[in-house]
Amino acid sequence: MTSTEENYEPPRKKPAPPASCPQVYLTPPPQPRDKKPGQLSKAQVDQYFRDGYLVVTDFFPPEELQPVREAVEERVDHLAQTLYRAGKIKDKHEEAGLFQRLTLLNEEFPGAAVVLVKSRRNMPKAFRDLWSHERLLNAVEQLIGPDIAGHQVWNLRSKTPTNEALTVPWHQDNAYLLPDCLGTLQPTAWIPLLDATKKNGCMQVLKGGHRKGITATHTCCAGGTWYVEVSAEEMEKTLGCDMERDLVTCEVPYGGVLFLNNCIPHRSLENYSDEIRWSLDLHCQYPNKPPGVVFM
Repeated sequence: MTSTEENYEPPRKKPAPPASCPQVYLTPPPQPRDKKPGQLSKAQVDQYFRDGYLVVTDFFPPEELQPVREAVEERVDHLAQTLYRAGKIKDKHEEAGLFQRLTLLNEEFPGAAVVLVKSRRNMPKAFRDLWSHERLLNAVEQLIGPDIAGHQVWNLRSKTPTNEALTVPWHQDNAYLLPDCLGTLQPTAWIPLLDATKKNGCMQVLKGGHRKGITATHTCCAGGTWYVEVSAEEMEKTLGCDMERDLVTCEVPYGGVLFLNNCIPHRSLENYSDEIRWSLDLHCQYPNKPPGVVFM
């Protein structure tokens, strides 16, 4: 037997991902003793862990979100300039405002709204500043503790009117992630850049659908989109949801935040208004826990 053979150790098997982790989604961490700006009340923290979501109105003053709006305008302008140089559009619609311009571009070049969603580029400074805002981090601390990492996945949502490709069906965020992150609580701050209403496509959740701490079976892909989807029958059978009793429509005013966890079933409604419903979703987690994503 050679020395190499003597010292050989077979590779260790990775532990199987957990089948359920209810306590991750139901148990708040120890709460900070010091009072800080943006902190949630005890009732709000309790609701987040009990129901799986929380709407906080008037979280950001409008002037603090204005740089984010301006950064979005810059991204739309960059897209318009790119499409124009490529000969894909004849009009850059520079006279149109933030809540109309992408719709006009999308009418001239179908798919422009999806291109903008999928075009990550570098995260604008205004987005980074919002993500690291003291008030937001103080609230997230109450959900996962003082050690906070931004998740690799973040999204700018450009919900143009009556556009199936931007209407997200029922799902749990964990369905987009690797199974080993089921034991990682990943709070989402969903931040609309105008009043989010039922008419323009706000979010709906199934209250308490996270309580078993499991990921239901999802299918791909919904309609002509890239989204995964979970059926009402599957949510009722596997998650114990009642599609009538547990359904909550989460209208969020401009300056408000909808906090979600990564196990709660949710969807966005169709936009039947004449304005684009812009929003950001920013995810956080404890730094040393599995994020559920692999980047090559």
